[in-house]
Amino acid sequence: MTLAVELPPGRHSDRHSDRTWFPVCAPSALVPGRGVAALLPDGGQVALFMDRAGRPYAIGNRDPFTGAYVLSRGLTGTADGRPFVASPLLKQRFDLETGACLDDPAVSVPVYRVREIGS
Repeated sequence: MTLAVELPPGRHSDRHSDRTWFPVCAPSALVPGRGVAALLPDGGQVALFMDRAGRPYAIGNRDPFTGAYVLSRGLTGTADGRPFVASPLLKQRFDLETGACLDDPAVSVPVYRVREIGS
């Protein structure tokens, strides 16, 4: 099995393909509480996380406050039952389900759907 992220329209290298799922890593590459960064076909980056229940999450890896690609190195936690990652630089928290910044509602990061593919 491989985890794949759903690419938004126009974000994959083959513009003539309707394929929108991009394989990223084996589920075993994710450790609860730790992130993994992956390079997307268009040069963007995604940060993947797995919670303790085994549910994967994927958000953009770019910290919108600093412009650095570091969210995959952030600390994970929960706030009011919502999973988040805190940027390792300025510590803003981003909801792993919605991408919303819990510390500044005007800011968010992209969220990607994740699924297992293959056998």
